[in-house]
Amino acid sequence: MTDLEQYLHSYFTFDQTDLVKVSALFRRKTLNKGDYFLKAGKQCNQMCFIQSGMLRVYADVDGKEVTQWISTKGYFVADLSSLLFQTPSRWNMQALTNLEIFVIERAEYNRLGEIISKWPETEKLFLAHCFTMMEDRIFSFISMTAEERYQFFFEKNRELFNQVPLQYIASMLGMTPETISRIRRKQLQ
Repeated sequence: MTDLEQYLHSYFTFDQTDLVKVSALFRRKTLNKGDYFLKAGKQCNQMCFIQSGMLRVYADVDGKEVTQWISTKGYFVADLSSLLFQTPSRWNMQALTNLEIFVIERAEYNRLGEIISKWPETEKLFLAHCFTMMEDRIFSFISMTAEERYQFFFEKNRELFNQVPLQYIASMLGMTPETISRIRRKQLQ
């Protein structure tokens, strides 16, 4: 069983027959460090599952890059709004490292309901999971101090702090690099 099949099975509880049908719709793809999975302004026509590596999701806001998320192994990535509503993407998605991904095209994604009878229920749970993650991020921004956000993110994503430029993490947490450096120095005292 591939990582993709294992993840699909554990997250969506597909039976073996449906698991094989769904995983067959994905194709393996490699991106080199610096390559784009998606550029802002283009329509998102694919969703990917990260097998290995890191993908940064960011926007250019008034000439400044703002990191929305850094996706790692085990995450699905797409601009859902663009994918589902066929609108131009707001996000750039760029490989921070060499990436091994599994990709499903929008047309194949849209066929899942024809292939798997319980797909509507499964998709509802998938989208609810995405929405819950977004709610948790928003809640952290409105209820936690910068130091608390840093600590919470650090506890859940330690590996990123040795692999990702600090300015990307700072941006993702709504801080300046100077603020995150000050928090780190304070914790070392």
